[in-house]
Amino acid sequence: MTDADFRELALGLPGVVEHAEMDHPDFRVGGRIFALLGHPDTGWGTVLLPPEECQRFAEADTEHFQPSEGEWGRQGGMSIYLAAAKHPQVREALIAAWRDKAPKRMRDHFHD
Repeated sequence: MTDADFRELALGLPGVVEHAEMDHPDFRVGGRIFALLGHPDTGWGTVLLPPEECQRFAEADTEHFQPSEGEWGRQGGMSIYLAAAKHPQVREALIAAWRDKAPKRMRDHFHD
């Protein structure tokens, strides 16, 4: 998984726009951030998940999915080491984060 792959997956979800803040790109749906690229460092991505989803991803793949530190971690951030992460797992995490932040009308019409 590369930065370009992560970006393509995120932007492939309905209603997503890329924005840049704090020296790294973020991805938003309905004005709400659901993913970041290059955070906490180059080669990493972050998805903002509900607590139960954070736990599920952390337990399933402790090598590539780690709870984010600081404020992003308190908001459900899971950091993903992209170079070693598997495409299907990253896609699943992005979809879960998108579903958590997307307006209901979008969620209702989206099918994996």
